[in-house]
Amino acid sequence: MFPLADWFRRNLSDPQVVLLTVLLGIGLLVIVYLGDMLAPVLASVVIAYLLEGLVGLLERRGWPRLAAVLLVFLVFLVGIVLLFFGILPLVSRQVSELVAQFPSMVAKGQQVLMKLPEQYPDLVSPAQVQEVFTALRLGIADLGQRILSVSVASVVGLITAGIYLVLMPLLVFFFLKDKDLIIDWFSQFLPQDRTFPKQVWGDVDRQISNYVQGKFGEIVIVWAACLVTFNAFGLQYAMLLSVLVGLSVIVPYIGAVVVTLPVVAVAWFQWGWSPDFVWLTAAYLLIQVLDGNVLVPLLFSEAVNIHPVAIIVAILVFGGIWGFWGVFFAIPLATLVRAVLSAWPRPVAKPPPAA
Repeated sequence: MFPLADWFRRNLSDPQVVLLTVLLGIGLLVIVYLGDMLAPVLASVVIAYLLEGLVGLLERRGWPRLAAVLLVFLVFLVGIVLLFFGILPLVSRQVSELVAQFPSMVAKGQQVLMKLPEQYPDLVSPAQVQEVFTALRLGIADLGQRILSVSVASVVGLITAGIYLVLMPLLVFFFLKDKDLIIDWFSQFLPQDRTFPKQVWGDVDRQISNYVQGKFGEIVIVWAACLVTFNAFGLQYAMLLSVLVGLSVIVPYIGAVVVTLPVVAVAWFQWGWSPDFVWLTAAYLLIQVLDGNVLVPLLFSEAVNIHPVAIIVAILVFGGIWGFWGVFFAIPLATLVRAVLSAWPRPVAKPPPAA
C-alpha cells in the first residue's frame, strides 16, 4: 500500500502530469462515448491531416495560406468525384458479379475436394466433404440474406452518405483554413504552463501526420500496382480485388494475410493449377514483399519503432474500443502510449549512503 501511495504522491504532485492525464482521459471518453456521433468530424480531421502536407508544401514555396488551401481543396473535391462516379460503381458491379458466381465456384470446389477421399481415404471421407459444403452453402445463403437486408436499408444509407458528403468537405475546408484559429481557441482553456503535454503532443503530432500521409500514399500505390498487375494477367474482378489489397495495408500483418485468400481463390477458380495461376500468385506476393520492405521505409520518413507484437495488441485493443478508426489509428495511438511512457517523469535515484 505504501509504495502505491508513494507513486501517486511522486507523480500526481506534478501539475504537468496531472494536466496530461486529464487530457488523455477526456480524449478517451470522447472516443468511447461520442466516437460514432463525431465520426464525420474525426474523419474530416484525418483528411485535413492528409491535405495539410500539400498545403504546407505550397506555403514553403511562397503561396499564401488561403490560396494554397483553395487549390488543395479543389484537388480533393475532384478526387471525391472520381471516387464516387468512377471507382465505386465499378467495384459495386464486380461485387454483384462475384456474389452471382458463388454457386458455380462452390460446385467447382466440390468437384475438386470430392477427389480427396479417393486419394486419401484414411484422412478424408465423402461425408466430411459433404458436411463442409453444406455449411458453405448455408453461409452463402446467409450472405445473400444480409445483402438483401442491406439493400432494403439502402435508403437510410443513402441519406447518411449524402449528409457525410455535404458535411465532411465543409469540415475539411474549415479545418485547413482556420487551423491556427481552432488550435488557439482550444489552447485558451489550457494552463499557460503546459510544457510536458506539448512535448508529448509534438512527438505524437509528427507521428500521426507522417503516418496518415504515408498510409494514404501506400494505399494508392499498392492499389495501382495490383490493378495494373491483375489487368495484365486478365484476372476477373481486378478492380474489386485491387481495392481490397490497397485497403488491407491499413491493418499491418493481419490485412495482408486476410486479403490474400480472395485473390488466390479467384485466380484458382479462374485458371485452376495453371501457369497463369502460378505467375499471378508470384507477382502478387512480390508486390506484398516490395510493399513491406521497400515502399513502407520510403514513405514513412519517421519509422515507428514498435514491436510487431505491440502493433497486433494495439490493433485488437483500439479496434475493439473504436472500431475501424481504432484499427486505422492503432499505430499512432500506440505511439501516443509510447511517447507518454517515454516522457513520464522518472524517479531520481538516491545516492548511496556514504561509508
